[in-house]
Amino acid sequence: MFDAVVFAGGGNRCYWQGGFYEAAATRLGLSPQLVVGASAGAFAAVYSLLEAGPATRARVIGACDPQLRNFDFAAWRQGRPLCPVGPLYTELLHQTIDKNALRRLQHMTDFRVAVSRLPRGFSPSLGAAIGIGVYQLEKQIFHPVHPRFGRTLGFRSEFVAVRSLTDPQQFREALMASSDVPPFMPVTNVAGKPAFDGGLVDNVPVEPIEAIEFAGGRTLVLLTRVYKSIPVVNGRTYAQPSRKIDVGQFDIRNPDGIRNAYELGLKDGDAFATSCSR
Repeated sequence: MFDAVVFAGGGNRCYWQGGFYEAAATRLGLSPQLVVGASAGAFAAVYSLLEAGPATRARVIGACDPQLRNFDFAAWRQGRPLCPVGPLYTELLHQTIDKNALRRLQHMTDFRVAVSRLPRGFSPSLGAAIGIGVYQLEKQIFHPVHPRFGRTLGFRSEFVAVRSLTDPQQFREALMASSDVPPFMPVTNVAGKPAFDGGLVDNVPVEPIEAIEFAGGRTLVLLTRVYKSIPVVNGRTYAQPSRKIDVGQFDIRNPDGIRNAYELGLKDGDAFATSCSR
């Protein structure tokens, strides 16, 4: 029904996408020739396509605990990461992606992972801080689906083609880089250079699907925020949560928030599939 699917970023909000795809994929016969993901949305696409959602959510929800700290200064003073979410996400990627998972995805679809490159002359810490600050400012003031400020400052999008990768570690590094927002995630190299969260340019990475739309194909874009104004693009369908998802992007203390995001996705995906079949 749809020739391409985009998974927007959004941290823990992306568990809504997992529920949505799980509810809608079979009913709509989704078998996209192209899948594009940014940040945690790229990982949501991975476990959704692999039908590994239940195992993934069990691991994540089991690792979350209200007693944990999102910022662990005691550990940081001892030389460990300030934010435990980084090591937890690294472990999750290793649990999910092995050689078999990489081969399955490569045969299944053309999968692209969105990463951002910093403007020339920016250090990783400064560039990432400016990028996320500008992104949040634009979202709060103008609420665009597709922000523009990052590009104006010189941030550039790149899309890692998963079919070009030969080792699962390369895939894990691309996914980690696509979510790289220091200090939450460690700086990760892609093709020998630091790469950062795909959302620093556009959290809803639609560039790769435009050729399919131009050729008359149909595309589906899965958002993770609620927007008042949605772009109208020929051949493109945007799907967004039916209400605001109340969970922090990098919060490891809120297992109920993750569970609720997934359950809302199930509900919204089922409603979307029903509306498409009328």
